[in-house]
Amino acid sequence: MSYKEFLKHFESMNFIARSFIISGCLALVFLFSACESNYRFGGEEEGIVEFDTKGVDENHPLYGFAPSSASLKFKGDKFVIEMTTMGMFNTSIIGDNKAKTMAQTVRFLDIKQACIEQAKDLAVANKNYVLKIEETGETKKIIGLKAHKLKVTRMGTPNVTFDAWYTKELGMENCNALTPYSEVKGLLLDYRIERMGMELHFAAKSYKNMEIPDNAFDIPASMKIVSKEEMQKFIENLQ
Repeated sequence: MSYKEFLKHFESMNFIARSFIISGCLALVFLFSACESNYRFGGEEEGIVEFDTKGVDENHPLYGFAPSSASLKFKGDKFVIEMTTMGMFNTSIIGDNKAKTMAQTVRFLDIKQACIEQAKDLAVANKNYVLKIEETGETKKIIGLKAHKLKVTRMGTPNVTFDAWYTKELGMENCNALTPYSEVKGLLLDYRIERMGMELHFAAKSYKNMEIPDNAFDIPASMKIVSKEEMQKFIENLQ
């Protein structure tokens, strides 16, 4: 049927039939517009990102405990980063952006303990790793995702600068709220941060979109809850 034939046929229809067709077309337009909007601006809010990890300072007394890999699981407002060193020293960072809490767990030999920090404690800790973050406008693909480049300066040591990359295609807008990267609206793919008393470099190597069970963000019942001071003392004794 040609366009002219369709138009003539359409005009011959009664009011109800024409209204039905117009409503259906508008519904389809709205549906595809909504899908396109989610694709462009909404990030996947659940999945796993695997990272290569290493210590930044080879002379740091804890460098031997630096993990070589890390696994980030995220779901909505929650995330957990799991790290292992030589299959013996296991630590994880469990964050809840809605509750504004972050926990660190450690498994080493017969030691199983965790400490929980509230927002005010995290704010104090983040003051020891203050960053100046500048958008560069540069982009590239990392693990198949569009990544945006940042120029980062450690304010405590202004001569120390490095590049970081993040994507808007994963995670919630405020997924970094509890970290020194709180102003970055997207999931970090290549960055530095202080963990276990030393600076680590994380570089994403893969991503998998999959359902994460809610209990992945729970502190295991076998963990002894200790104070931040006790956890810090334990880590210092490893040196």
